[in-house]
Order: sequence, then C-alpha cells, then structure tokens
Amino acid sequence: MGISSRLSSVPHKWRTPKILLGLFVLEVPMCIAALALFGIAEPDLYRTRFWQEGSDHGWNSNPNQLIYAYANYKPIQAPLPWRQFTTTFNVVIAVLSVFILLCKGVMWVTSVFHPLISLCVHSGLVAVWAVSIHNQAASDMSDPAHTQHGAPWYITKSCGPPVAPSLIGYCKQAKAAFAVTVLFVALYTIYLLLTIISLYPNKSFRNSRSSKISDGESAHQPWEMMDAPRTPGTTGGLKSPTTPRTTAFNTLSGNGKAPVRQGNQGIPLRHHIGMGNETYNGPSGK
Repeated sequence: MGISSRLSSVPHKWRTPKILLGLFVLEVPMCIAALALFGIAEPDLYRTRFWQEGSDHGWNSNPNQLIYAYANYKPIQAPLPWRQFTTTFNVVIAVLSVFILLCKGVMWVTSVFHPLISLCVHSGLVAVWAVSIHNQAASDMSDPAHTQHGAPWYITKSCGPPVAPSLIGYCKQAKAAFAVTVLFVALYTIYLLLTIISLYPNKSFRNSRSSKISDGESAHQPWEMMDAPRTPGTTGGLKSPTTPRTTAFNTLSGNGKAPVRQGNQGIPLRHHIGMGNETYNGPSGK
C-alpha cells in the first residue's frame, strides 16, 4: 500500500469548522499579547530584579551567588526561573506562534489545512508552551538556606506590599505573561481534541471510502471482449482461419471438400453453375 493510498484513508474534512474558526479568532489577540509581554521582558527588564527582591525577603536564593561561584572557580548556572534562556525561549516561541498562525490562516483559506497537519502542528505547540510553563514555574534550590519550592514569588504571591513599589507594575506584567502561557497550552490542547475528533472515521466517511474503493476496482476490470476466445485456426500465427461457412461445408461433405448436389444427376456445384456451352457427361466422363 503506497503513501497516497494511506493518506486517502485519513479524513480531510473538519467536523467542527465553525469552532475551529472561532479558535483562530481567539488566537490572534493571544499571540499579540504574548509577543508584547515577552518582547518587553527581553533581555532582562525585571528578571534579575525579581531575583534580588525575592532574596531580600528570603523567598529564594541570592543572585550574588553567581559572582561568588565564579570568583572561587566554581561556575554554576542560575536557577531556571532566573536564567536568560527562559526569557529568550519565551520570545522565540511567541514569534513562532505568530508565524504559525499566519500560515494556518493561509492554509485555511486555501482549504489545505487538514486535520492531519493540525495534529503535527499543535502537538509541537503544546509541547513548547508546556516547556515554557515548566521554565517559568521551576523551583530554586540553589541556596539550601533559602529554598524555593514551586513557582517563584511573583507567581504565587501578591504584587502588593511587601514588594517594592517600583516592581509592582513589572510583577503584574510577569503574572500576565505566565497566564498567557497557560492559556496557550489550553488553546492548543483544544485544537488537538478537535483534530482527534475529526480524524476519527465516522460512518459516513467509511461508507464513502468503501464506495471509492469499489469504483476503483471496477475501473481496473478488463473489458468483456478481452477474454473472448481466439479465432480457431489462428493460434500460433495467422493461418487459414475457420469461418462459419467453412465449418458448414466440412460438416455436409464429411471430407473437407465442396458438397455434391444430389438433386441434379450428381452434378457438382462448380459444374452446375456457369458451364456455358459445355456438356457434362456424368461422373464417368461419357
């Protein structure tokens, strides 16, 4: 079975096109919000300041530990919530989501955004946004004296006092960015559910598929006359073909020669017709 045959057995139509279109519309402002929130935070608008604020209140480790570690030739990595990788990764997936949204819109208009394509695309998007949630909500266990179990303080705590007034606005912005991340995972999970529902072959699709297979088999059947027997006498090359008239003569004469008419003195048919002035003396030649 070829690839084209396998793909033809997969449903290409959406069962809930209106819901899918509504998700497209909802995804537009979410992509804009993610691009704005994560783009503003790049490269380090408030990440290190949050780290230091949490250290001042004893909620997490101190960013100066990196300096002490490098001074003692013991380089360490920053905890995942305070790492530059986390901020850059969020910007990258936000840009990627906008690009994919534009591609999905074009494919939807041209009627080539099939459920199988959606399964591949949205599975990847769910995975990368889930990684973003993990990065933002990771623990900080680098300082045994000030361990942070679970998400950072700007996610789990209020943005009011005792937080420094200069960080309240940034705290709300970081909370909004994390909320958008969670919404993206939920949105793309809904996409996946609709995709799985559309990919499951229902009764109408199975009937249509069976009808197409039957039509295809009928189209490949040989013509009726292709199985007709060959003309007798022509097997192995063109010889003296046997026609219905030849068969009749052979049957009447019994020896393969032209029959002799018995009703006119035994005169052969070839002498009875067109003899002109010749006189036939009978079989004895008299």
